[in-house]
Amino acid sequence: MCRITAAGKEAAVARFLQEFPDAPRAGRDHPALRGCDDIAWADFGCPAGVPALLRGLLDPAAAAEAERVLCNVLMDGVFTMGPAMPAALPFLLRLAADPVVPVRTELVEVLFVVAELSHPVDGSSERAIRFLGSDRDHPERARCRAVFFEHAELVHGLLDDRTLPDGLIPPEERASLLRAAAA
Repeated sequence: MCRITAAGKEAAVARFLQEFPDAPRAGRDHPALRGCDDIAWADFGCPAGVPALLRGLLDPAAAAEAERVLCNVLMDGVFTMGPAMPAALPFLLRLAADPVVPVRTELVEVLFVVAELSHPVDGSSERAIRFLGSDRDHPERARCRAVFFEHAELVHGLLDDRTLPDGLIPPEERASLLRAAAA
């Protein structure tokens, strides 16, 4: 299974900052990002540049690359969230709720993935545990469900938002988000 190493994450953030040196200033005062600098991202095995990536989501020129790099930084593998995802999730939810965010649609799609990966794994299914790991080994699942629950109002607002493109939230993704927010 593909794993994203800490060195790979650091290198990706460094490349992003080199390519888009002004991006971290784009969202400096955005209310959705209040507190992102106060988190000890390194404690989660993440580069210190996570706040710069979050701010980069607000820079029209850098947003697409910031979203791509941020997703790689917050994930440990294709179907594995990293331990920093619960810390980043409130910021992603608040940004996805803001219609002026350049990559809003992409962030909503990221929320679908996080919600789906947050659901408990059937402990009686050897195949599920082999593929996704046990919940005991992945406490970030329960932590993400707690964040979705804490921010259930934002989740419901997204599901009712008429400014999002039609068809963006199919019934199965809607159900997954609602299930995660009901934790």
